[in-house]
Amino acid sequence: MSLAAPPQDPHAPRFRVRPPANWMNDPNGPFRWRGRYHLFYQHNPDAAVHANVHWGHASSPDLAHWEHHPIALTPVPGGPDEAGCWSGCVVDDGGVPTAVYTGVDRHHEGLGTICLARAADPDDPALTEWTPVPTPVVTGPPEGLDVVMFRDPFVFRHDGRRWALVGAGHADGTPSVLLYDCEDLTDWRFAGVLLDGRDPAAAAAFGDRATGWECPQLYATRSGEWVLVVSLWDGHPWTTGYLTGRLDTDLRFTPRAGGLLDHGRDFYAPAVLQEADRALMWGWSWEAREQGEADWAGVLTAPRVVDVHPDGALRVAPAPELHRLHAPEPFVTAPGRVPLPAAYDLTVSARGSATVSLLRSASGAELTVRLDPDEGTLTLDRGGWPRKEPGAPIVVDVPPVEELTVRVLADGSLYELFVGDRATVTERVYRRADDVSELTVTPGAAVTGWELVPPTHG
Repeated sequence: MSLAAPPQDPHAPRFRVRPPANWMNDPNGPFRWRGRYHLFYQHNPDAAVHANVHWGHASSPDLAHWEHHPIALTPVPGGPDEAGCWSGCVVDDGGVPTAVYTGVDRHHEGLGTICLARAADPDDPALTEWTPVPTPVVTGPPEGLDVVMFRDPFVFRHDGRRWALVGAGHADGTPSVLLYDCEDLTDWRFAGVLLDGRDPAAAAAFGDRATGWECPQLYATRSGEWVLVVSLWDGHPWTTGYLTGRLDTDLRFTPRAGGLLDHGRDFYAPAVLQEADRALMWGWSWEAREQGEADWAGVLTAPRVVDVHPDGALRVAPAPELHRLHAPEPFVTAPGRVPLPAAYDLTVSARGSATVSLLRSASGAELTVRLDPDEGTLTLDRGGWPRKEPGAPIVVDVPPVEELTVRVLADGSLYELFVGDRATVTERVYRRADDVSELTVTPGAAVTGWELVPPTHG
């Protein structure tokens, strides 16, 4: 089944990965195998609430055509994942795709175990069936560190050897990332704390609100710099951050810069796929409305290519494969008043202050994006569109430039803004029946917009 099937709910994105119904959260194990991209995710197959956690599964040959597959991981009664198959990654282990994930058993008291499941048939390009290993490879956190949060393994390679990160939080409120030697996936050895919240660069980038770092991801860029991504947990999912820096031969990570990974309020738990020439990232966008308002909840963002600028700031752009979703001709090429389709890819560039209006309510409130290249700011103002937690307009700072560009990927209720290639904003906006989805752009700005349409094969 294609993910571009028309949804019953107009708020449901059509071109992003999500299950046909029910709950989704974290992306897990983005993986390329036999010419296909595989993307897994946290999923409750029975209801649109966060419970009964399985791994859902979709795959694509090109990041534009996505197909659903049967559930990959299911909790095993009496097994180490009886209370849920939680977040993790997928790796090639000697020619066998292997899921490395957090298992929670029925005695769960806050700490996960690290579990494995292997593809039953590595020659199956769809990787339809998975066989869990009955015993965890790590039964809990290392002794002596007073760890009270332990989850979300991420396996990476450095200097030809395999290592793993695990997200952690300590009893004194310090978040950290733990490091393991896992060259043999069945024999993990604790190798120390990679980084914790007391690091000066981490404290400057994230503050002291987080008590745990979830879903750690570590990847190398084309320049040789490394990026550590963490999801900031303060008792609940809060936001995401990144640190760029050097990873030495002795696995010492030395950060030099950092900040928020996404400046919106509806983005969390990103997962990274390291390819030979680039790194791809997907994030989870949760609902900004109450659970139970629809028979589905959660969606993954568009794939993003992530790299590093010379000054250490993150470089982020939509994957170029997304152009395969463009209609044959743009629906707008100049400023003016133009109806907006339900899903679109819009680019606006301005050399002076400019305002882009995307949505208008019957009362006259507008959803606007304001660009100021001289100040180096972009402001997203939701106008009168409510969310569970009210908030002021979002202001994003970037270096002042002669021309500032914003690219807006809108799909149903999901809005992803790319401010140049230096910042992103992910927000959910739920249109009402009498709202008018219409584009107006300040005269003088350059604008091009493409409707998103189901991709054709070939």
